[in-house]
Amino acid sequence: MDPIIAATHANPYPYYAQLRAEGGLVFHEGLNVWVTSSARAVAAVLAHPDCHVRPSHEPVPKAIVGGMAGRVFGQLMRMNEGERQRCPRSAIQPELALIDVDEVNVLVGARLITPGADGLYNAMFRGPVCVVAALLGFSPAQGRAIGELTADFVACLSPLSDQVQLDAAQAAAEQLSGYFIELLDDPSHQSALLAGIRQRFAATSDDSETLIANLIGLFSQTYEATAGLIGNTLLTLIRNPSLRNESTCVEDLIAEVQRFDPSVQNTRRFVAAPCEIDGISLNTGDVILVLLASANRDPQLNDHPEVFLLDRPDRRSFTFGAGRHQCPGQLLALSIASATLKEILAMKPALDRLTWHYRPTLNGRIPLFSDLP
Repeated sequence: MDPIIAATHANPYPYYAQLRAEGGLVFHEGLNVWVTSSARAVAAVLAHPDCHVRPSHEPVPKAIVGGMAGRVFGQLMRMNEGERQRCPRSAIQPELALIDVDEVNVLVGARLITPGADGLYNAMFRGPVCVVAALLGFSPAQGRAIGELTADFVACLSPLSDQVQLDAAQAAAEQLSGYFIELLDDPSHQSALLAGIRQRFAATSDDSETLIANLIGLFSQTYEATAGLIGNTLLTLIRNPSLRNESTCVEDLIAEVQRFDPSVQNTRRFVAAPCEIDGISLNTGDVILVLLASANRDPQLNDHPEVFLLDRPDRRSFTFGAGRHQCPGQLLALSIASATLKEILAMKPALDRLTWHYRPTLNGRIPLFSDLP
């Protein structure tokens, strides 16, 4: 096993424990990257100003440079440093924190969730994007179309995508941008979320293209991460039948799953200037693989980290990042996942009639379900 394969391995956590025992920050010869596995090292890398989210020589992946997907990617706050990161974040994060959980519950409850693997797939992947689209002021029909386009667009974020998928991602970026241009030009839209974001953004910038790119980014960040959170919670229920009862608090269940078996297993940082982290000297151009899932199970971060505890006191997690690039939509993602899981469980699905495999990816842990014959 290696730290990349681990993300979709049946049980990578003993391997992560082995890495932590070897040192919080070590060099992996085979992958030619530094690997951080301990909570201390992960925290230090995520907080360090010289550890950037993109390599300085390639701010946009070569495979998508020149098209709309590349233009969107290049303006995403999660893919930038400095003002290009702070400006959109200062507009979007405060407004996401104001979203009413009851409104999220209503929007999730209004969606038709059907039993079986196909219904789970739509609930995991399409549903959360439709909820975010509704919060931004799109109609249900537009939300369904946006869900399909987002599925195509996220292909531009994966190094595993082939040319057909990348071409579809470019087309999807064009169409998603068009949806937002029309929405922003509509004087009758009633979205408090979008109005708040626009007002905050206008205070620091008049670049509508950057605003639109980061609104598209809300969809792409929602798509896989929330799907993985819902899916891994279902796997937890399959593996632990004792949790399948009405006394189980779904919010606590989701909160512990995101720590114990997170949908985002790792992320990367690129060293922009010589620096020292956790006693190790790093050089410009070095690549760091940050094992968030390993840090979550570090005994220095959580007591008894290998035990799944619904009522875990002072739960700590790196799943949504930390520092300047911490996910701004953490509360929204948890709310959508909790509401969706409640709707799924209300159908009393035959969880024991499901099989699954993990979606091919370099950093995610996202189960795809199938019905047993």
